[in-house]
Amino acid sequence: MTRKLITSLAGALLMAASAAAQPAISQLYFDTRASFHQEVNGGQYYSQFTGDHFNLNVRGTLTDKLDFRIRQRLNKKVFDERNMFNATDFLYLRWQATPRWAFTVGKNAVMIGGYEFDAVPIDVYYYSNFCNNLYQGFSFGASAEYSFAPGQSFAFQFCNSPLSLGFLNLYAYNVAWMGRFAPWWETLWSVNFVQDEYHRTINYIALGNHLVFGGLAVDFDLMNRAGAGQKRFLSDYTLISKVIWTVGKWNLCAKAGYESNAAENVDALGRALDLAVAPGTKNFYGGCGVEFFPLPQRERLRLHAVYFKSSTIGVDNFDIGITWRLDVIKK
Repeated sequence: MTRKLITSLAGALLMAASAAAQPAISQLYFDTRASFHQEVNGGQYYSQFTGDHFNLNVRGTLTDKLDFRIRQRLNKKVFDERNMFNATDFLYLRWQATPRWAFTVGKNAVMIGGYEFDAVPIDVYYYSNFCNNLYQGFSFGASAEYSFAPGQSFAFQFCNSPLSLGFLNLYAYNVAWMGRFAPWWETLWSVNFVQDEYHRTINYIALGNHLVFGGLAVDFDLMNRAGAGQKRFLSDYTLISKVIWTVGKWNLCAKAGYESNAAENVDALGRALDLAVAPGTKNFYGGCGVEFFPLPQRERLRLHAVYFKSSTIGVDNFDIGITWRLDVIKK
């Protein structure tokens, strides 16, 4: 029933765009990723074909200053008793009020700094514990963005907490800087105050850095997490580095991260101050792989082969797969 509703919605959007003198929809496309997943755990081999992602993406405008975005995950459980928009990543309106000020309302990505968290999920083959354990990386809220120079902006966001299972009177207050220090050094930094299910507040300082040297791109993320009563700075932190070297139609990729949270980081009742990375965690994870783009438009078709492993789980993973995109409307 839900799939029929989504199909009907996509058809209605397409008909509306076709009928309008100036179509409101500038992009409508589906993208998907599938893999042959293999793993070795304790000497035992296991494999399966999997569908990793299947998304409906829509972008468009209502006026010259008002645009919208929708991304619906068609292979994710649509309705949850605590979150009826569980499968919706984006569902927002953005108003470009002035050349410098923009305001957004609806469901959007939580503004947490770092390029692993910010990456498009269909492009990420494995995540840190922090990203995996957030209840929702996209939530309803409102934000304001001020562009004070070309390529430099501050954003302020008030939204439902990513540590909330749904709509539970828990919020996050986020400030982010999207900018650059040099033409080759971009930044995605944030300071976040996030409420958890016990109505405590945890602070994130997330510093994402993206460096580009010709065909070589390097990301470096540092995050410190601090709950009330935590005694030491950097006793709960994550370090991540990713490297992509582009050679013609090929990407050679590697990513590694380390997460640590001291066992002492609990409150007076013995509850973890950080609900995403458990106290006592010392997790190293990493992997490498190769991507191939056979078509001139790289976003339309991608083949990949990736190996990755986490010390917390101790399973060797190897994926071979394909990502492709079908454009229905593209302006």
